[in-house]
Amino acid sequence: MSPEDPRSQAPARARSHVVEDHADLVEAVAACADQVAGAWETPPTDRAGVVEPLRGVMGESGVLERLPSLLASTVAAAGYELQASPVAAPPYVAVTSVGPVCRATVTDGRLVVTFELFELDRSGDAATYRRRDCLPGKSVVVELRG
Repeated sequence: MSPEDPRSQAPARARSHVVEDHADLVEAVAACADQVAGAWETPPTDRAGVVEPLRGVMGESGVLERLPSLLASTVAAAGYELQASPVAAPPYVAVTSVGPVCRATVTDGRLVVTFELFELDRSGDAATYRRRDCLPGKSVVVELRG
C-alpha cells in the first residue's frame, strides 16, 4: 500500500478513534490492568498469572462486555464494514498476557486493536510479567494485518 492509498491510513484513523472517542473505556481497561498488577505479591512467571485475573477483573467491571462495541465502531472509523456482530469472546475479543486484543475480519485483512498493558521482563533470573509504564492511550496499538 502506498501512503496515498486510503487503506494505509486505516490503522491511524482507527487508533485515533479508540483513543479519542473511547477514552473512558481505554482508561477503564488500564484501571483493570492496574488492579491486577496491584494484587500481585510477586510478579507472575507464566501467562496464566496475567490472563486469568485480567479476564476476571474485566468481566466483573463490565469492561469486557464493552469491547465488542468499541471494535464495531473502530472498524467503521477505519472505513470498513463488519461481516458479523462481534461478541466478547474469541475470535473477536481475547484476553492475552499482553492485554485485551480485539480483532475483526475486513475486506483488506484483519483489523487488530491491542491494549499493550503488560510485558515480559527478562532482566532477572526468571522472566516475569510486569505492568507497562505508559499512559492508557499509549497502550493502544492498531494494525491492519494482511
